[in-house]
Amino acid sequence: MSETEQESQQTTLFNPENYAVGTLDDEIRVDKLCQLLLKRYHQHQLEIVGISPLEAGANASGADYFLRDFMIDNRRTNIFSISPELIHSFAGNWYIINTLEPNMVELESLLIGIDNFYYFCAEKKILAPAKAKAIHQACSRIDYYRERITSFNKISGDGFIAWNITCPLK
Repeated sequence: MSETEQESQQTTLFNPENYAVGTLDDEIRVDKLCQLLLKRYHQHQLEIVGISPLEAGANASGADYFLRDFMIDNRRTNIFSISPELIHSFAGNWYIINTLEPNMVELESLLIGIDNFYYFCAEKKILAPAKAKAIHQACSRIDYYRERITSFNKISGDGFIAWNITCPLK
């Protein structure tokens, strides 16, 4: 890839407007763009942050699941239209009802990847640092998410409705 092509790709990757989803074609385009951004994130974790390949892979995988499966595929929303409420909806509801055996080990790994991804985006100036901090706080509510999984596993009868109301998918 030539230097001009690399600069063009970087401009495309680091422009939040390029992640808008409106049509199926947009969704496909954004998904591919997101894959490239996640590769950059993974590379950044290895080369700049200096973490092990296993940890960098886990972080990228966690962010990938959230971004491509939840934000793009399920929510059909721009990955930079992130909010603490979307993190809560994901970790406190969507992950739990869409995972065969939801558990805190896996969820914590996902949240670490998400948190680190949005800090990466703030470093690249495609997300406001204050928003990255708000995402960090939402990702850090481990006890709350643990309680959500525990209470989900105890649901009986028509208890799902009450459980869902306390942290709905908005």
